[in-house]
Amino acid sequence: MNITRSIQSLLICPLILVSTMFFGQVTKNEDESTTGIHLIIQQHTEAIFDSLVEIRRDLHQYPELAGEEVRTAAKIAEYLQNLGLEVHQHIGGNGVVAILETHRKGKKIAWRADIDALETDLPDVVAFESTNNGVRHICGHDIHTSIALGIANVLTKIKDRLNGTIYFIFQPAEENWQGAKAMIDDGLFELIDPKEIYALHLAPMPEGLIATKAENIFADYKMIKLKFAKNKDNAELSNYIKKLIHNLQNVPNDSPFWEMQTLMDSKLGLANPNTIFKDYITLNSAVTSKEKDDSINFYASMCTSDPTKLYSVLKQLKSKIKNSEFADQFIDIQFQEELTLVINDKDLTDKAVNTISAIYGNQSAINLHGIIPDGRSDDFAYFQQEIPGVYFLLGGSNYEKGILSMPHSPNFNVDENCIKTGVQYFSSLIAEKTKL
Repeated sequence: MNITRSIQSLLICPLILVSTMFFGQVTKNEDESTTGIHLIIQQHTEAIFDSLVEIRRDLHQYPELAGEEVRTAAKIAEYLQNLGLEVHQHIGGNGVVAILETHRKGKKIAWRADIDALETDLPDVVAFESTNNGVRHICGHDIHTSIALGIANVLTKIKDRLNGTIYFIFQPAEENWQGAKAMIDDGLFELIDPKEIYALHLAPMPEGLIATKAENIFADYKMIKLKFAKNKDNAELSNYIKKLIHNLQNVPNDSPFWEMQTLMDSKLGLANPNTIFKDYITLNSAVTSKEKDDSINFYASMCTSDPTKLYSVLKQLKSKIKNSEFADQFIDIQFQEELTLVINDKDLTDKAVNTISAIYGNQSAINLHGIIPDGRSDDFAYFQQEIPGVYFLLGGSNYEKGILSMPHSPNFNVDENCIKTGVQYFSSLIAEKTKL
């Protein structure tokens, strides 16, 4: 999960305080989850779990930066080849693709996992610490990769019970937003032909829980640039622009919106239909200016829960400026540094949440109602521009053990049982979808 370049870790220790108060005690529905194919999925996941943990720890000890995932890709390819899958390497750099063909008519479904690590000098917090100085899996891609390999293993085990074709995409260079485009440009969708695509990312929720929502799951961020002709004294213009932009914000400065632990609050947080994390526009940075020989430019980063709102902001600003005393100086207004958003297909999202909930219990998968306002997105968005798909958040925290799976945070750690949860939930999801 890429975090906008200026964003630092936001949801750290305060989340420990809210734990399952918000999400409830996460339990699985034994009556529904231990029947038929899903019992086999759970049994086989249990059988391979320790080996998946070993894989995760190996990847964690030998992390590789975006574009440098040579060892990681080789390990992935070897594992998939040993499963007997058709494997293609070096797609868009170090990308690996595996194909599970049932040779029965059915859906074509893709699962994507990102495989790169991050550059960081922060010390590791686990015994199997990184051996590559300055590189660490602080975003959880080692977990994502291990889960995807586990899903491939489980679905290969039950291949005779499935229909259609399942593709596994192991994508390099997510952190620098180059990997997805590189794979697409290198002919990914000439090699495979999925009609649906899915992915997950670790989040600081309790282990055993996944969450998502239809359409955008993350807030939209855009940098607004306003250009004016220079005057002898630009102080009045500067004060006017700052006030104009600040007035666009509809969240009070003293709102609990700004306290990140509120994201998981039972009454105000993301999972409550009455959440305060919707219908918002905020100013994400101070208004800055830069003078040139004949012009002065103003910059402001805006954030909104509704991607369409920022376009109306441009019109609103332009209209007010043209009716102001500074109309003659006004030259242009435009967006810069736009963030490509993960946009979940509504029908696929609803069906996925309902399917997992029916198998593993109502509190295994939840729909979020709010929009996460911390500058996140993922280049999985580029795959979604080609194919409808769903991006899930997977809980990896264990508050009782002091484990908080907040990506990019200094104390990032993971309850490895989330590997088992991810393999079970999403193997079951894909198995059910092949029936349809």
